[in-house]
Formats: sequence, structure tokens, C-alpha cells
Amino acid sequence: MRKHITGFSNPTVKYLRSLRDKKHRKRAGQFLVEGLRLLEDARTSGRVPQTLVMAEHRAPHDLLARLENDVLAAGGEVIVTAPDILAKITGKDNPQSVAGVFDEWDTALTALDRSAAPIWLAAQALRDPGNLGTMLRTADAVGAGGLILIDDCADPFSAEAVRASMGAVFTVAVAQARWEEFLPWLRAGDGQLVAASLRDAVPYRGAPYAAPCFILVGNELQGLPADYETACDLRVTMPMRGRADSLNAAVAGAVLAYVVLASLEG
Repeated sequence: MRKHITGFSNPTVKYLRSLRDKKHRKRAGQFLVEGLRLLEDARTSGRVPQTLVMAEHRAPHDLLARLENDVLAAGGEVIVTAPDILAKITGKDNPQSVAGVFDEWDTALTALDRSAAPIWLAAQALRDPGNLGTMLRTADAVGAGGLILIDDCADPFSAEAVRASMGAVFTVAVAQARWEEFLPWLRAGDGQLVAASLRDAVPYRGAPYAAPCFILVGNELQGLPADYETACDLRVTMPMRGRADSLNAAVAGAVLAYVVLASLEG
């Protein structure tokens, strides 16, 4: 269905605006994505928005026309509105000419197949959506099976995390769980849990990594709780040559992921 919206007070506009808030996203089970590049990444990965919102008088684009056709073919809704109303929806003064609404998908641990890849990323209490998005990009880059978010992490479906992922949120499996759920799930099958740590750690280069390897990083400020580190099968340390005593959480995960990848492929 295709329709034109002209008023700021339209209920659909109010609903779309509400998806910028986590509480409303979780209640609705939907999230908002802005920009043709991200929407095209979603489409090519097999995900089409339920609702497509386009600014009127925009320049024609073949990708946008293809996306619009796919949304309509799937029974979705296409909304055309003024650029200032689209800005109201996205919360940006200069929004891109298109946005889409997607249904959130299953993020349960049971949806994962640990045999699908030799490397997995996991993050505990990761609060920065930019770091979360970066870890999704890293997971995509190294061919990881997915990213597992443990305890209270940033929302992977927030606009900030989706944007930082550069489309990887659509290509990388995401699971969410409490530590009390994650650890029994991991121990019920094959899987080596590895963390960067100073506690009885070995050098990160040449460590005995084994597939499937689950690389765990902790909170940006506090790192991993001591009992979480103790539960790991392998703890590795990365040298700090300068004055800094640690790496950014997402950067540490990326460094370890590539070291593990080289080890498993070598």
C-alpha cells in the first residue's frame, strides 16, 4: 500500500518517531533505519522493511525504486512525506531521503548454531552503541558466527548501533542473554571461551586457541567481573607499549578476533 502524509500530528508520524526510544521499540518489536545504503544492505541480505518512508521531490534512484517495489511486493507500506516531517521522524536536522521500519528478529541463544563458524564474539555489559556497532562490523569482517550480548548491553537495534554497524546488523547473527543463561548454553556443547585479562594470562600471540572460539570482552569502564574471567577456558594478555593501560573494548575484540582467525587458519 502507498500513501501520502502531510501532517506532523498524523498518528503514523507519531508512531515512527516513538521508535527512536528503546522502550517503544521493545513494545512494538520494531526499529527504524535511516539511509539508502543501510536499507540496501538489508535488502541484499534478505530483509525488507515493513514500512518505507520517502521524502517527496527526492532525486530518482534505481536502488530506491527497487527497494520500493520489493516492499510493495512483500505487502508492506510505502509512505511519501515532506522532508521536514521525515526530519521529525528521524530526529535529524538533515535526514537522508529515506527510512525504513523493520521487525526485530529472534535474539535467543537457541537460535544460534555454534558449528556455523570457528569464531564468535561476545560482549558483557557493553554500553556504548558505537562499540556494539563496531563489534558487529568486526564479526562480519572475520566471518564470525555472530555476536552474543551478555547481561545489560546497549540495544543492537538502536539507530546509533545500526548506523555504527554499517549494515552488519543485517548480516551477523545477534543473541542476547544473561550470564547465567549463556554459560550453561556454552558448556552444553563445544566451545572455548577466551578473554583478554591479566589474571593467569598467557601472551595473546601463540596461545592455544580452539574452534569454536568465543572471544569475550567486558564493559568499557570496568572490564569483566572476576568470576566471569575465572570461568573462561583461556585468558590472554595484550602488551601495552605506551602509557595506556587498556584498549577500547571493541578494538580489543577486533585485535583478538584477527589473531584467533590467523591461528585457526594457520
